[in-house]
Amino acid sequence: MATVELTKENFDRTVSDNPFVLIDFWAGWCRPCLQFAPVYEKAAEDNPDLVFGKVDTEAQQELAAAFGITSIPTLMIVRDQVAVFAQPGALPEAALTDLIMQARALDMDEVRAKIAAAGEERG
Repeated sequence: MATVELTKENFDRTVSDNPFVLIDFWAGWCRPCLQFAPVYEKAAEDNPDLVFGKVDTEAQQELAAAFGITSIPTLMIVRDQVAVFAQPGALPEAALTDLIMQARALDMDEVRAKIAAAGEERG
């Protein structure tokens, strides 16, 4: 299996130890989640250098709540411990592939600078 089950026990370590983590928030009763699962698994197999995690929102309710997950499936991408993408909805394979390419192309120094600037504007 190419994906990693994420729990509140291993989530922080997984995100801090890996520079690029995709996270699928899902539940076993969710039909769109089950339809998205093979697409996500294939992307994991096609991108072995990235970590593909899955959070079962039923078993990990605290984790889902901590991220404000209200709709599933929700896909999140974390690069260098910064969430750069989070959106509910099952993606088709081509859209997921494109999203991964866009996330790979991000200049994380630029992203961090924008976050810092936004923080200064608010504070």
